Amino acid sequence: MRNYSQLSDFDLAELLREGKESAFREIYTRYWDKLYVTARKRLHDEAEAEEVVQDIFCNLWRKRFSFSLSKTFDHYFAVAVKFEVINRMARKARHTLFEQEAHRTFSDMDYSTLEELNLAELKRQLESSISSLPDKCRIVFRLKYEKDYSQREIAEELQISEKTVEAHLAKARKVLRGNFGSLLGMLISLL
Repeated sequence: MRNYSQLSDFDLAELLREGKESAFREIYTRYWDKLYVTARKRLHDEAEAEEVVQDIFCNLWRKRFSFSLSKTFDHYFAVAVKFEVINRMARKARHTLFEQEAHRTFSDMDYSTLEELNLAELKRQLESSISSLPDKCRIVFRLKYEKDYSQREIAEELQISEKTVEAHLAKARKVLRGNFGSLLGMLISLL
């Protein structure tokens, strides 16, 4: 039986490319703790640090047959942790921004108005606004959001270019967003 603990990073990388699970286990054993400590320092969260490390090793195993080690595993994993942490922080920032925007949008609304308007009334107002759109614009909008046509299908159906379809949709969304603001997305999903 081969003693993998004595092998260099490059030897392990070569065996990993051959699909040797023992080489992968050695890499995992050799580097897991170090990656975890690095991720935990950057994220300040033990559970998330574990997820980061597991994701990195899962990705390594997934691409094992095409994996190429140019420096050392220390270097490879340092870069992998850095990018995984950056990606997670970016996702968190987008999520936080979305939550803040939703909170601001809905907290700025006049709640007495919200109580007066029910969903049926909003739908009626949306229908009225759609009906007031110019003919082609209205037709394109209905095909897109009520019949779920793609832009290409709409262009073929109406014998117009996809750019024209795009322009009609942009105009319709602009008009409707002016009437409904941030509620437009929710209302369109109810069509």
